[in-house]
Amino acid sequence: MKSAGLDAEGIEKIYQSLTPDDTSKAVSVIMKLRGETCDIDCLYCYEKRKEAPGGARIDPTQIRKLARLFNKRPLAVELHGGEPLTVGKEEMAQILTELARQPSVVRVNLQTNGVLLDDAWLDLFAAHYPDIRIGISMDGDAQGNAWRVGYDGKPVYPRVAAALQLLAARGWKTGVIAAVTPAVLGRAEAVLDHIAGFGSVDSVSFVPCFDASVRRSTASSGRRRTASRLLQQANVTEGQAPNWAIHPAEYAEFVLSATAHWISAGLFARLKLEPAVSAIRRLKGLDTGFCHFSDLKCDHVFTLYPDGRFGSCDELPWPQARLTSVQETADEATLAGAQASSRLLGQGKSLMERCTTCDYRTTCGGGCVATRWRYDLAGDQDAYCDYRMRMIDGIAALLAAPAAPEGAWCRTLRWRPRRPNHMADVEGFLTRWDDPEAPRPTARLRISEYGNINTVGRPGVHEADDLDPWHPLWSQAVERGVRPLVSIVTEQWHCVTYDSCEGHTHETADPATRNRRIGLLPRNRTEYSAVAAALCRAVHAATPLLPQGVEVSVGRADLTCTASGRTTPVLDLVLRPGAGLPESLFRSGLDTATGLLADALAAERPEAAKGCACVGSMAENTRVPAAGT
Repeated sequence: MKSAGLDAEGIEKIYQSLTPDDTSKAVSVIMKLRGETCDIDCLYCYEKRKEAPGGARIDPTQIRKLARLFNKRPLAVELHGGEPLTVGKEEMAQILTELARQPSVVRVNLQTNGVLLDDAWLDLFAAHYPDIRIGISMDGDAQGNAWRVGYDGKPVYPRVAAALQLLAARGWKTGVIAAVTPAVLGRAEAVLDHIAGFGSVDSVSFVPCFDASVRRSTASSGRRRTASRLLQQANVTEGQAPNWAIHPAEYAEFVLSATAHWISAGLFARLKLEPAVSAIRRLKGLDTGFCHFSDLKCDHVFTLYPDGRFGSCDELPWPQARLTSVQETADEATLAGAQASSRLLGQGKSLMERCTTCDYRTTCGGGCVATRWRYDLAGDQDAYCDYRMRMIDGIAALLAAPAAPEGAWCRTLRWRPRRPNHMADVEGFLTRWDDPEAPRPTARLRISEYGNINTVGRPGVHEADDLDPWHPLWSQAVERGVRPLVSIVTEQWHCVTYDSCEGHTHETADPATRNRRIGLLPRNRTEYSAVAAALCRAVHAATPLLPQGVEVSVGRADLTCTASGRTTPVLDLVLRPGAGLPESLFRSGLDTATGLLADALAAERPEAAKGCACVGSMAENTRVPAAGT
């Protein structure tokens, strides 16, 4: 349930409630056409662990009731199972025909294991819903698909690969959902190349097997256990995570390796990669339809079962996620009331409270509520947050310097966006910096408690004059406390600074202006990666020597040019108060810390051949706790 002091307004920006009066936002409806019924028996299948009723089929009547329930709201329909093709061709034709009749249905996706897919099925789709989007579940190459077996315990990979080849022969495009298990860890590049080798594939989504909470094998309905269930039982040990489970840190490293290869191999030109694309969009301040990165979470995702049960996301535990039935619910207001009364959804939303004060909230989007809920039950929600931050930091590094993928494994530089962070003319400023003969604008130098230069009189509000070392007022403009740092990076490192601040203690100061910082504007991506690595080395050298109460960090951010609208990756070196310590301790040690950091900077140079201090071997960087710990 909601905790005391819950920041409802802040959470709403990360997790929007369903608002019946606002029908502009689409909802996703997952239709479990046959419940958990499936023609194969994957060892990690979460749907079968629910033991939902199988055998029955969703019919056109339920689809009409669903459309009336949401009235004019756009519906994105996902046809799932179990295996949706087990519904049969005649029933599937009726379902697709009814979906095509509903004007509110804006998209239909079908997720299949591909085993039953043939020309007759493709002809049926083309006849009844030609815009249907097919997704295939396949965990990479044959080795990666070790957990996807038939009831006989034998691999189904060859038949799934044949389905992808059939789609290519027919000119159909498809997406692949690949589960990340120990069978693919350490092989991200090879696995991505294998999937991309099928001509039909235009998108790949790597999803994690975060199954540390699974403690028993799936129950069997028959008297005798099938070969697949015996195989599953052999991979589940009491008190431990199953053998197919991975740790969040392992998933982060896999995603970063896949993303780096996706960029360097040019695969980005022909296929979409998730979660990389959604992370990139959020890093650039854009929206995404992926609920893990969006504010349209569990209150905008629904699941319909053949028996009419209607509830929230299928990844949440059932029957707790059940809200109502399509037969009983006449309108959205009733549905929204059921959501508000749901103990499970209340618990899930309350978990987002920690996101409201997180530095990554606008980029991460809070992640998956169902997964966060499971990790919270295990007392390890931090592991989930750590992976999200690690992934975002690494992808931010790849965006800034794609030709230097080693930057993605730096643990020192973090994504720390500054908003607003803009300059009138970035290109013009860079040109002036390197040209002593270029004309320079007249500066309005003002000395005040809010900082030198560009102050317009309101706390934290500035109009930048963007000075460079050739400007006659440069030395006066740089504040005394930060001069040692500015001098080294401009004179010895020959870098461009776009901002500096010695830190201010006036009562109205924004927390950010209390820090001592310099902002560096690399001229190009090669310089960016060299400067980033040098900053990492300097910070590693200085950190153990800093006085108590002072911390140093390096943030990655973007600088926006107001003239062109383009963004440029920048780096911010910051001395800040130590977490949980009094600010007086920070103030008393700040100048000493500045001198120590200046010495560490002076001992380094941005050189392309040198890496950062925290990037060792790949094995060292991917060493994480076991999935069950």
